[in-house]
Amino acid sequence: MLAYIIRRVFQSVIVLLVVGLVAFSMFRFVGDPIDNMLGQERTQADIDRLRTELGLDKPFPVQYFKFLQGAVEGNFGVSYRQGRPVSTIIAERAPATLELAAVSGFLAITLGIALGVFTAIRRQGFAANAIMTVSLIGVSLPTFLIGILLIYIFSVELDLLPSFGRGETVKIGNWSTGFLTASGLKALILPAITLGLYQMTLIMRLVRSEMLEVLRADYVRFARARGLTDRVINFRHALKNTLVPVITVTGLQLGSIIAFAIITETVFQWPGVGLLFINAIQFVDIPVMAAYLMLISVMFVSINLIVDLLYYAIDPRLRIDGRTA
Repeated sequence: MLAYIIRRVFQSVIVLLVVGLVAFSMFRFVGDPIDNMLGQERTQADIDRLRTELGLDKPFPVQYFKFLQGAVEGNFGVSYRQGRPVSTIIAERAPATLELAAVSGFLAITLGIALGVFTAIRRQGFAANAIMTVSLIGVSLPTFLIGILLIYIFSVELDLLPSFGRGETVKIGNWSTGFLTASGLKALILPAITLGLYQMTLIMRLVRSEMLEVLRADYVRFARARGLTDRVINFRHALKNTLVPVITVTGLQLGSIIAFAIITETVFQWPGVGLLFINAIQFVDIPVMAAYLMLISVMFVSINLIVDLLYYAIDPRLRIDGRTA
C-alpha cells in the first residue's frame, strides 16, 4: 500500500510539472502585458524598466523556475493589472467559487445517485422514462445556453430570482459567504443548477446503467431466491456494488465543477476565480492566469489521487496485485 501511494504521488508531481510548463509556455503567445500596463506616451526606457521589474527580461527557464519556486511557497507574484499579490486576489475570489462548487457538487451527487437508483428500479415506469427524457437536456445543451434559458425563465419572465451577481454577503473572518443572507441564497440557485446539471445527469445515467447491470448478476438472483426483500437487495447489495465504478467518475466530475465554473461565472457575472481568469486573459495578466491553471491542476491531480486510493481500498482485486487496472 505504501509503495502504491509513493508511486502515485510521484506521478502526480510529474503531471503538475508538465502542466505548469505547458501553461506557462502558452502565455508567451497571448500578448505582451507591457502594452496594457503602459500608456501611449511610453518610451523605450519605460518599457525596459518595467520589463526588468517584472522579470520578463530573464530567460524562459529562469522565469518558469521562479514561478514554481514561488508557487510552492504560495506566492504567485504580482498581478500586472491590479498591482496586488495574486494570492491575495485569489483568496478574495475563492469563497464565491468554492461555495458555488460545493452546492453544485452536493446537488449533482445526491440527486444524481437518487435519480439513478430510482430510474433503475422503476425502469418501466412513466416517471423513470420522463426523468430519462428530461435528462437529455442536461447532457445535450451547453452550459452557457442552460444558464441563459434559466435567466430568461426565472429572472426575466417570472422575476423570481436574480440574473447576476452574488447578492449580499457576510464576512466571517477572511471568508465572505452568501449562505447567511436571503439575497445570497437566492442568487446562488440559478448558477448552482446551471453548473451542476450536466454532472448530475452524467452521474444519474452512470448509476442507472451500473445498477441495471448489477441487478442482472447471478448473486442478485440468488438473493431473490433466498427470499430477501427488494429493499435489502437494491440498497444493501446492488447499490453498494454499483458505487464502486461510480466513485472514479464522480471524483473527476467534482473537479470539473470547479474547472467549468468559468463558464457559469461568466454568464451570471459571479465574482469568483473563473471570472477573474477571463478578465486576466483580456489584460494578458500572466501571473493570474498561471496561478489559476496551476491551482486547477493541483485540484484535479489531488482529486484523482484520492479517487485512486479510495478505489484501491474498496476493490480487493487491486490489493491483490498491488497495481491499478
